[in-house]
Amino acid sequence: MKTKICSTIEVCGKEIYYEFINPDLLKPGYTLLVFLHEGLGSVQQWKDFPEFIGNTVACPVLVYDRYGYGKSQAFSEPRTKEYLKDEAFLFLPEMLKQLKITENIILVGHSDGGSIALLYASRFREKVRGVITEADHLFCEEETISGIKNIVKEFELGKLKYRLRKFHGDKTDLMFYGWSHVWLNPKNRRWNIEKYLSSITCPVLAIQGENDCYGTEKQLVSKIRRIKSPLDVMFINDCGHVPHFEAEIEVKKKMIEFICIYITKMIYTHKKLKK
Repeated sequence: MKTKICSTIEVCGKEIYYEFINPDLLKPGYTLLVFLHEGLGSVQQWKDFPEFIGNTVACPVLVYDRYGYGKSQAFSEPRTKEYLKDEAFLFLPEMLKQLKITENIILVGHSDGGSIALLYASRFREKVRGVITEADHLFCEEETISGIKNIVKEFELGKLKYRLRKFHGDKTDLMFYGWSHVWLNPKNRRWNIEKYLSSITCPVLAIQGENDCYGTEKQLVSKIRRIKSPLDVMFINDCGHVPHFEAEIEVKKKMIEFICIYITKMIYTHKKLKK
């Protein structure tokens, strides 16, 4: 049995690196978990987290470096404030099409990846059977701007740049400034995707740390007010922007419970329809 496939594929004219974990489980009746990394993230920065979740719930997993990140093609044009919508409405659906993915999916997104997951689920409702989002952003807060200004200072001191170069190589500066300049542009302060939440029809698990330096509990409150489908909220004390590492045990448990409950429902429905 193959446990992992690593390869590249052309998506929207860009070379994208991806990994399939448990590819032999990618067949009718199974759910595919799709992991979407943060704004400065990559496949490698997830470490073994996707593999652990996939193995525990016996699901295939797709994890990939978005355009401009990790082992994927470097940016060749400036980023705009619409880059998250581009990922959700253009790149992700095209990637699933190119990979011939017809199975139902559960999206697991962190930060930018969480925002992309919510956007995708709002438009491609028939494809998504669940969303797990942690530390995502629906709108720009003062904390968002302050947090990004601080991380720019840290990057320019050198240590963060050195750490990121291990994952993004020569494209590190393009990746970092392409991301930070979008958020720090005063013209983009009114960026907001709240209007898309009411279109989501699948169950959602929303996770956020109390000490997230990029956003406050207002991001969770907005989901509670606007998402009409089943919503489970996990607000973690003494936790920052990366709950799956900073509160690893609790987050793993919560994610696995969410996925297993939903998979059980899917298997039951599938068997019931076959009778």
